[in-house]
Amino acid sequence: MSAEPDVPGGFSHEAFLYAGTAEFLAGTQSFLSPAIAAGDPVLVLLRPPEIGALTAALGTPAQQVTFADVTEAGRNPARLIGVWRRFADTHPGAQLWGVAEAVYPGRAPAELAECELYEALLNLALDAATPLRLRCPYNLAALPASQIEQAERTHPFLLRDGQRQASGHFHPLNPAELYARPLPAPPASAACLPFTRGELGRLREFVTGQAAQAGLAQPTATALVAAINEIATNSLQHGGGRGELRVWTDGGWLVCAVSDSGQLTAPLAGKLPPAANDGAGLWLANQLTDLVQIHSAPGGTEVRVAQKL
Repeated sequence: MSAEPDVPGGFSHEAFLYAGTAEFLAGTQSFLSPAIAAGDPVLVLLRPPEIGALTAALGTPAQQVTFADVTEAGRNPARLIGVWRRFADTHPGAQLWGVAEAVYPGRAPAELAECELYEALLNLALDAATPLRLRCPYNLAALPASQIEQAERTHPFLLRDGQRQASGHFHPLNPAELYARPLPAPPASAACLPFTRGELGRLREFVTGQAAQAGLAQPTATALVAAINEIATNSLQHGGGRGELRVWTDGGWLVCAVSDSGQLTAPLAGKLPPAANDGAGLWLANQLTDLVQIHSAPGGTEVRVAQKL
């Protein structure tokens, strides 16, 4: 092991396990310094306080770094795969560097589950030859041990105490198991609407009413209605021509679940723009809403979409 070894070109995905601001800044600066010195493209996705601290620590060289607020860019974690694919496509042939703290305190359990999936899917979404070194910070002092264990399973490499090494717990994602993760059962009180062909207008009215009843702000409600319309259209086209919608509130979320008799198998469906895969409806849902979760098996599929209230 060594503190900051040279890594050959290609995709490198590592979890940076740190405790405290000083260690975060030291590990991030040492990682970015070679990139800045070489004039390589750098994209950093952090929360605003961390962006401010890192910008101050880097000083003038920070002007060479592209910063983005991860609470916006990654509010729905599924969007982040597209962020890194666009970054790579925008800089063909260049050595790329990235930092992204998708898992941070305050995320809801459902969001954390999708963050874990995002980290695992990155290893499929980016070709091994993609010249991107990506460091994902995980705050040891603020995150539960279970999240650190997940980081060790989804990242091929770990950086801890200044030492980089292969993760002994790394578990490559099995696409066959991707959609097998169970989702919590909807409450018995959930509003329910079966739908079939020719009934999308009725479905949109139903979602609009449920959103108003829950107190969802108008722009957010409009986005949710559009997302559910897309998901239901998928059900009519690929899920047996009919489906069922359930709607309920869960803490500070309004949740809509569309179920049908189809099965989804494409691992990156909804994670990349429609031109790159066949998940146009899922992709739009991810762009329009705060969270999308999927459970799919031979017996049927459920797509769960949620907006924060």
